[in-house]
Amino acid sequence: MMNRAFFQAMGLGRGRCRGDGKGRRKGYRCHEACCKGRDDTNLNDIAPGEACTICRLHGRGSVRQRLLDLGFQPGREVKMVRNAPLHDPIELQLGDSFIVLRRREAAHIEVTHA
Repeated sequence: MMNRAFFQAMGLGRGRCRGDGKGRRKGYRCHEACCKGRDDTNLNDIAPGEACTICRLHGRGSVRQRLLDLGFQPGREVKMVRNAPLHDPIELQLGDSFIVLRRREAAHIEVTHA
């Protein structure tokens, strides 16, 4: 039987860092040594001309699968090319490909500045 001590020993208990800078609750930011200095933002917050590296995907189901099929995988570098006139959609360069995404889809991609 799994109890609280088991989960805490695995690092899944309350108050323990998961190493990704996030806590158990939405909006909580970890302040432990392993997460200090990380500058994680969403892809829709990047300014035109900036390059960044994909950390993780937060989408679920078909949205996540579509992003993976387009090539948005952790560790890949993405460059923001430009915004549309009304700031939606955005054009991104992923390797040799140019991809256009809606801002709500880009919000599912967590990036760190390269």
